[in-house]
Amino acid sequence: MLDDFLAWTLAGSQPAAHEAQGTCANGARWTWQDDGVIVIEPSEQNAHTRSVLVSAGVHGDETAPIELLSRIVADIAQGRAALACRLLVILGNVDAMRDGGRYRDDDLNRLFSGRHLQLPHSHEAPRAAALEQAATRFFAQASDAPGARWHIDMHTAIRASVFERFALLPHTGQPFSRAMFEWLGDARISAVLLHTTKGNTYSHFTAQACGADACTLELGKVRPFGENDLTRFEGADLAVRALLAGTRSNAQAGAQAALPRVFTVVDQLTKQSDAFELLLARDVPNFTPLAKGTLLARDGDYQYTVQRDEERIVFPNPTVKPGLRAGLLVVDTTAETLPRLV
Repeated sequence: MLDDFLAWTLAGSQPAAHEAQGTCANGARWTWQDDGVIVIEPSEQNAHTRSVLVSAGVHGDETAPIELLSRIVADIAQGRAALACRLLVILGNVDAMRDGGRYRDDDLNRLFSGRHLQLPHSHEAPRAAALEQAATRFFAQASDAPGARWHIDMHTAIRASVFERFALLPHTGQPFSRAMFEWLGDARISAVLLHTTKGNTYSHFTAQACGADACTLELGKVRPFGENDLTRFEGADLAVRALLAGTRSNAQAGAQAALPRVFTVVDQLTKQSDAFELLLARDVPNFTPLAKGTLLARDGDYQYTVQRDEERIVFPNPTVKPGLRAGLLVVDTTAETLPRLV
């Protein structure tokens, strides 16, 4: 199972009760919990052992991180990769992965923090509830020490980006972690986007409900299974492996990686109706700068005009369902943010 967890999961395989747990080559114990969900725990741990959730495939068509995560699991199972923390591995929207699609009814990464309760008939609603429960159960047994709980949620973007690899950090009202920023630097993340309001993504849920240092990684572009050049993801791959091993990434051994640039959300485009228009080219990259005064979107009587010097657009998507985010507006806040990291 662990030698190719992706293939096992895509096949819909489920172990018999007596086959739902086992031992890795390095002595770590693994337990299958649900479709696409396994826990692996090191043979030795103490009250300060870190607990790390690594997830991929919350959008079923974002395949490169799924392949990376399955390969990490295989390497841990065979003793080729060290494990010094408790690890929860989650492949998110498994049905969409099998379909080769992003989701069936609703974007799974908009259904956390209880929002799935508002869409009880959605195909994705039970999965959102199950993934919340998996995280809650896992972190309930985790240390409360600062920095002992982490969640890395790996994605790839629909469109190109000025910064090919970037991260999003959820809003919790607490200061941002220097350890997280340093880890993102090790992962060769060029930019970090800071949310200023609570959201319904998986990383928002684990940060708010589970007390995790959580981030969403955008690591490149969406491609089908088998068509990814995984060497382009080496920075994130090495950084995740180092986090799990309790070491620094080999990519940055002996050197301090540059901290990413920081952008903060200052506004949001919300699609109110099917009349919504986004007045940009369909292929505009994430983080494209916009001139002050530019008419960016309209929806009936609603219009959005760029209010600040060099606002940038992230995740522009006019095809979302009414009521959902159709884009984020961000500004550079690097100079103000980095000195306040704790």
